[in-house]
Amino acid sequence: MGEVKQKGKLAKKASYELLNKTTTEKNEALLLISKQLITDMDYIINENKIDLENGKQAGLSTSVLDRIMLDEKRVKDMALALEQLVKLKDPVGTVVEEIEKENGLKILKKSVPIGVMGMIYEARPNVTIDAASLSLKTGNSIILRGSSSASASNMALVKSVHSALKKSALPVDAVQLIEDTSRETAKELFHLKEYLDVLIPRGGKGLIDTVVREASVPVIETGAGNCHLYIDQSADKEMAFSISLNGKVQRPSVCNALETILMEKDWFHSHGVALLNALHEQSVEIYGDKMVQENFPLAKEATEEDWYTEYSALKISVKVVEDVIEAIEHINTYGTKHSEAIVTASEKNAELFLSTVDAACVYHNASTRFTDGFEFGYGAEIGISTQKLHARGPMGLNALTSVKYFVYGEGQVRN
Repeated sequence: MGEVKQKGKLAKKASYELLNKTTTEKNEALLLISKQLITDMDYIINENKIDLENGKQAGLSTSVLDRIMLDEKRVKDMALALEQLVKLKDPVGTVVEEIEKENGLKILKKSVPIGVMGMIYEARPNVTIDAASLSLKTGNSIILRGSSSASASNMALVKSVHSALKKSALPVDAVQLIEDTSRETAKELFHLKEYLDVLIPRGGKGLIDTVVREASVPVIETGAGNCHLYIDQSADKEMAFSISLNGKVQRPSVCNALETILMEKDWFHSHGVALLNALHEQSVEIYGDKMVQENFPLAKEATEEDWYTEYSALKISVKVVEDVIEAIEHINTYGTKHSEAIVTASEKNAELFLSTVDAACVYHNASTRFTDGFEFGYGAEIGISTQKLHARGPMGLNALTSVKYFVYGEGQVRN
């Protein structure tokens, strides 16, 4: 039996064991993992350095290396996220709906674990802990399959998780890592229907499209982040500048960073060049339409491909539009249904934008950088869903449960 099937079998068995674990037992395990990460910090960071060195040798971009990198702060942040996750309500066992029939039947619709989660992801080793912790909190087991670019880091993190679980009431096999990062293991995971209940891809558009296209296991689609900011005619200058710079510069490699700025024509003529200069001073490469290039010679020509592109780097596309209607049409044409924002003093335009833009998260006068499970109060997140069935937006604990109907009777039969 190959690695994928073997670990799938172990994860399935562990998922049944988890069904009888209490919230207290799950929380105790999460706290043990948090402490173990701090204990193993030096080891984890040293293993991460192997991935970083290999990445540099392979010519990985600065933004990808940033996603891979683990330092003391990031490890401590993972440990803190586990502590905060413990404080959140366990959704398992929650009565979602209660029905009492005339014949005396009592029907309870309850939240239950999904079973075995599969996670296939690129670059980010922090996903290893996010996914494992959220799965354990909701009584799910998980099979993790990271990328070769972070293999040493992922193995170190899972080793730390296993060390903690050995001291807990939860089964160690509830967290599995596919160590073989070849394409063959990924394809095998796509079709592991015997053991896997759902597969969640988290990474670039190429990975997500491949999983959605090829997998026979049910998939929750987490989308790439081609996020837009529309600056309306009535937008406050300082607010627009602040949100633009935060969205693009604060951490450009993440999926909720800005990739395109749309400016209403009058606002552009009043403040646009100053904003482009501010971005340029932060080393942002600007790709603009004809009007942008005419007014800002440092801008490169934006092609059709640029409007579709998630740069994940210090690059941005800029377009001048007639009004909020044209901005909405552009976003619904080129966006990835992730996070979109408008800066405006017009409540009418704000409501039109928020209700009409097709995205999981829409913002009025705030940065798209807030699209995050931690920022939304979910603790860690397993991903940001851009689909419309089951889960949408940052996926916290409730998104990792299903429902089950508990029907109680006293001998009733159907006529």
